[in-house]
Amino acid sequence: MSETMTRSLLVMFIAGMALQGCADSLPDRLGAPIEGYSHTSAAINRFSVNGNGGPNLAPYGYGGGQMCCATLPVKWHPGLTVVVEWEKDPNPYDSANWPKPRYSDAWLKAAREKEAQYTRHRAVVTVAPYERLGVVNVHFLPCNQVAVTAGLMMPRSPNYPYKFPQKMQEPATCPKP
Repeated sequence: MSETMTRSLLVMFIAGMALQGCADSLPDRLGAPIEGYSHTSAAINRFSVNGNGGPNLAPYGYGGGQMCCATLPVKWHPGLTVVVEWEKDPNPYDSANWPKPRYSDAWLKAAREKEAQYTRHRAVVTVAPYERLGVVNVHFLPCNQVAVTAGLMMPRSPNYPYKFPQKMQEPATCPKP
């Protein structure tokens, strides 16, 4: 065997051993898809988990499919939190009464006035314990409260950590944070 071939085989062996070590270790964090659930009469125009976007949500709706991705630890640990930011439309059906035709000056004025009514929120939310990282489910609740899960179970499964009704009413007054 030539010296060049011996060197090449030695380099390939060392590289293979180095890669073997990589294959045995699991990552500490992974990206998980994001889904949302609105349990209120408001529309969630957009939201994010740790800066990564989720779908828009209709009032009382599950919506938009999964978006990618919130990076979370593979293994849950006590004190695990995420930052959820969202924009809420408290009166999502107002546009039915806007001036016609669509995109006229009067319609655009109504759209700007409507957009000024949107509210923006931010919450640091504790993530419910999970055995294995799965879909990040964000539940929007009355009084601008949010709950988050990140396991393999989906709402309505027996061991899901939250049992929120799909339709929840806003109380006359919300508790102070």
